[in-house]
Amino acid sequence: MSITIDAVSFAAGDTIIVNGVSLTVAKGKVLGLLGPNGSGKSSLLRLICRLRKVRSGVIRLGEDDIASLSRAALARRIAFVEQQSTTETQLTVRDVVRLGRTPHRGLLSPWGAEDDAAVDEALLRVAMRERAGQLWQTLSGGERQRVHIARSLAQAPGELLLDEPTNHLDIQHQLDILRLISKLGITCIVALHDLNLAAMFCDSLAVLQKGEVVAAGAPEDVLTEDMIGRVFGVRAHVQKSAVHGRHHIQYVLD
Repeated sequence: MSITIDAVSFAAGDTIIVNGVSLTVAKGKVLGLLGPNGSGKSSLLRLICRLRKVRSGVIRLGEDDIASLSRAALARRIAFVEQQSTTETQLTVRDVVRLGRTPHRGLLSPWGAEDDAAVDEALLRVAMRERAGQLWQTLSGGERQRVHIARSLAQAPGELLLDEPTNHLDIQHQLDILRLISKLGITCIVALHDLNLAAMFCDSLAVLQKGEVVAAGAPEDVLTEDMIGRVFGVRAHVQKSAVHGRHHIQYVLD
């Protein structure tokens, strides 16, 4: 389903965090969410999955206002991979990924072959199937991130939100994860810091600054030298890559 964010605002006390944001993500497309630290990216993602309550505005999944959906219905629709998540419980990698099936099962529903298949496929997609029996606590930060993404894939969501999913990953796994996300055919919003990765893998981009959208559109229209200078405070040279055909940013040192 598509995701529509219509004039959404959110505040913590008297501090406005998200201010009148309007964005649309077409079904099956990937929107990259860019902006400096503290620009409101994480807060916007949490508003979409209703972990925060909007002050004003409407968020829709397809035609459905998220405010009208039950918690269970929303959990079956949307998956969220946060920056940091941990547990002291002794869980294996497979145990963590199995949690992704929870929204699809009743309290007394038996675990079935369909659930096993979803977990196995998710582990395979993030190259963690051989680690299925390993304890969560023994994993590196990057491995944990890949397991969280597998959990979200096992959930079989219609919409997927990811908050800086390439954090802690080496270059190979950054490319692998973003390539996977771009080919899922699921409506995605992914917050990223790396502008070059955003240009390579996202269908469209939106740039936040102080809680407001200051640029949105196709990567080649958004990633301009002027925008990078105004929003990120750095000089950059932007050109079309001869390798992959997308925009490539080179930063200029003064």
